[in-house]
Amino acid sequence: MESKQVKSSRVLVVDSVKSWEQIMAQAQIQPCPMVAHFTADWCVPSKFMAGFFEDLALKYPDILFLSVDMDDAKNVAEKLNVKAMPTFLFIREENQVVDKIVGANTEELFRRVLLFAQTARRHSHAC
Repeated sequence: MESKQVKSSRVLVVDSVKSWEQIMAQAQIQPCPMVAHFTADWCVPSKFMAGFFEDLALKYPDILFLSVDMDDAKNVAEKLNVKAMPTFLFIREENQVVDKIVGANTEELFRRVLLFAQTARRHSHAC
């Protein structure tokens, strides 16, 4: 896969439409709950959320965490109707978006990831 990892975290960096498509194709083969953080290098709130997002990725190994650079993968953001940063999309089977958070709210992101992880365990789909 073309994706690379951020430092030593579990967050996969999506830096092109091709890398997004590869991850989504793999998710069709092996269903895996995903949380995608749409970000950009110049977005201060997104940078603020990046460390927290990495911590969540370590805490919830049954979820695939993605960091999608809006400048590098603009078509992905447009296709998913992402217009602001940071935006977090929660994705399930069949690559369906089931939840969305817009803005830098650590408490809400933590709460929704916790709920998402509990639901994923019940459906027994893990990465």
